[in-house]
Amino acid sequence: MDAVILPPAVPEAATDSSPPRSMAALDRRIHAAQGRVTRGVSLEALALAFFDWGMHLANAPYHRIDLAQLALYQARRLLTATLGIESAPCIVPQPNDHRFTSPAWQRQPFATMEQAFLLTEAWWQAATTGLPGVATAHERIVSFAVRQMLDVASPSNIPWFNPEVIDATVQTGGRNLLDGLSNFAADLRHQATGNAVEETGFKVGRDLAVTPGRVVLRNSLIELIQYAPTTPTVRPEPVLIIPAWIMKYYILDLSPRNSLIRWLVAQGYTVFCASWRNPDAAMADTSFDNYREQGVMAALDAVTAITGAEHVHAAGYCLGGTLLAIAAAAMAGRGDRRFATVTMLAAQTDFTEAGELQLFTTEAQLATLDDIMWEHGTLDSGQMAGAFQLLRSNDLIWSRVVTSYLLGQREMPSDLMAWNADATRMPYRMHSEYLRSLYVRNDLTEGRFQVAGRPISIADIRAPFFMVGTETDHVAPWRSVYKLELLNEGDITFVLTAGGHNAGIVSEPGHPHRHFRIRERPPGERYIGPDEWSGLAKVEDGSWWPVWDAWLGQHSGAPVPPPPMGAPEHGYLPLDAAPGRYVLER
Repeated sequence: MDAVILPPAVPEAATDSSPPRSMAALDRRIHAAQGRVTRGVSLEALALAFFDWGMHLANAPYHRIDLAQLALYQARRLLTATLGIESAPCIVPQPNDHRFTSPAWQRQPFATMEQAFLLTEAWWQAATTGLPGVATAHERIVSFAVRQMLDVASPSNIPWFNPEVIDATVQTGGRNLLDGLSNFAADLRHQATGNAVEETGFKVGRDLAVTPGRVVLRNSLIELIQYAPTTPTVRPEPVLIIPAWIMKYYILDLSPRNSLIRWLVAQGYTVFCASWRNPDAAMADTSFDNYREQGVMAALDAVTAITGAEHVHAAGYCLGGTLLAIAAAAMAGRGDRRFATVTMLAAQTDFTEAGELQLFTTEAQLATLDDIMWEHGTLDSGQMAGAFQLLRSNDLIWSRVVTSYLLGQREMPSDLMAWNADATRMPYRMHSEYLRSLYVRNDLTEGRFQVAGRPISIADIRAPFFMVGTETDHVAPWRSVYKLELLNEGDITFVLTAGGHNAGIVSEPGHPHRHFRIRERPPGERYIGPDEWSGLAKVEDGSWWPVWDAWLGQHSGAPVPPPPMGAPEHGYLPLDAAPGRYVLER
């Protein structure tokens, strides 16, 4: 039975004065057309946010005086720095801001431009945040929108204000600009043909996702891949990995050197991984609970049938981890104890502090997304990728514009870049249910999320948890991931690792400049907040993967001979070789 969360629908006419469904459908088509022009951004959401902020600012005259005094103070600091009265810069970029790292920015007048721009950014940050009375969601939107506009106007993006571009143009006689134009044309061509992955020089099945295995289950939503053993014996408890369907599964099976799946197989585990289908318009009515049933539960049934194991180590990444937690809670509620352990990789269960993605989850914004998805049946992959790029526009948009189009240089392609270009779509009903139930209403945390007509609770899960958060995650902030410790009183080991949402997880042994913090909370121990946890947790250099292996080993039995590939007698025939068909769908 599907979860009791219904998709947004056009309401039936309640009175004679209500508009007919056909007229409401036309409204949705208009909204969808508007959304295509604005790349999915709701103009109503922007207008409401700026109105809220503007009205409160207009009614705060002394707050405006404070802002004026701040502007005068900044102007005085800039003047003294420009005249050389003060040797130290009046403002320095944030640690993750790499736009002005070149020594060329220390020359005049570029140094003054840089300082003036950074001071302007700081002033607008003060102006758009901390104003009493403004709704938190509106404050986030206004601050974000202003930041995007300022990013466009950065002197680093303007050729005649960027000393690196000026120097390159002089040295090459303008060749950098011609090369940049050629790069721009190539990128347009790749977008039009959908060959962005191949253009990086990487190919799925040849360079990426090459760990040997076979598809042992294929249904309308997943292919389940069973990986071939590389050790003479394996742990009796197999590992089932549920990746997010917002991305292709092979983020966990990139090149052989940094494949988490290949590494895990080499440690003596029988590994299974779900590969999600890339949905099309025909799958528009696929529900979130369909993903649980045909994804997690179908895969679990196959794994236990093939291996004969009574218990399985389950691991979920990002949205796949949220789905895994929901499935585990539903299983626990009906006495199904097949999960030996549950590992959550950058996955949230509480969404009250879910990071900058909350910018896109106001009611006005969701109404726009609903109409776009209603018309097409799915959320377009390019639109989803664009939303993530906006969250880190300096790194993912403007730095690439400068490097590729103004300096005429191409980044060396990497396996992670190739994977990032391999975007996916999401079904209308599932995505709308997910955003409204979890991001907007936080139903899972507050006891309203239902599976098969019954509310579920994370507190019911008795399996020990291994949680991984990443220090600079914009998608699943680690403090939000950590909140599972409020929802379950069992055994939880929490790891905080260096890196972001992807690089922190793909952090193989031998990767330079990696470290992590780790601390176990035994059952019954009192809760401590994330900041206190950070001070108490043990700091270790290197990759967190070996620690996870050791933890899994503590909850595993003695090694046994590997199971066969598939189980034809149970209906699980070995099909295509890994990586299967679904991962190749565009």
